[in-house]
Amino acid sequence: MSKVFLLIGVIVVRSQRLLTLIALLRSHRYPVSGKALAEKLNISVRTVYRDIASLQEQGANIEGEAGVGYVLKPGFLLPPLMFTEEEIEALVLGARWVTQRTDSQLSNGA
Repeated sequence: MSKVFLLIGVIVVRSQRLLTLIALLRSHRYPVSGKALAEKLNISVRTVYRDIASLQEQGANIEGEAGVGYVLKPGFLLPPLMFTEEEIEALVLGARWVTQRTDSQLSNGA
């Protein structure tokens, strides 16, 4: 396996883990301990702390601290998503359908 492929695999795994961490935090109204997050993600507590810090640096409004727990404050939105070519075609087709078959307000929104 080439070093480039291995590096891309590591980046993808970390990106997926960060998105999963955001989803886990979003699903709780009260602080969640680093230990509980680590168990759900099958990673070390230390990795949870690093991932939380990374997300905070990127703008996620996560409050809390080690030993107390973490909570994602309401209003945090995920960054724009990447779509496959087929997904983009489906979105365009759906928008065209809406513009042709709905009222003017919804049609203008599409």
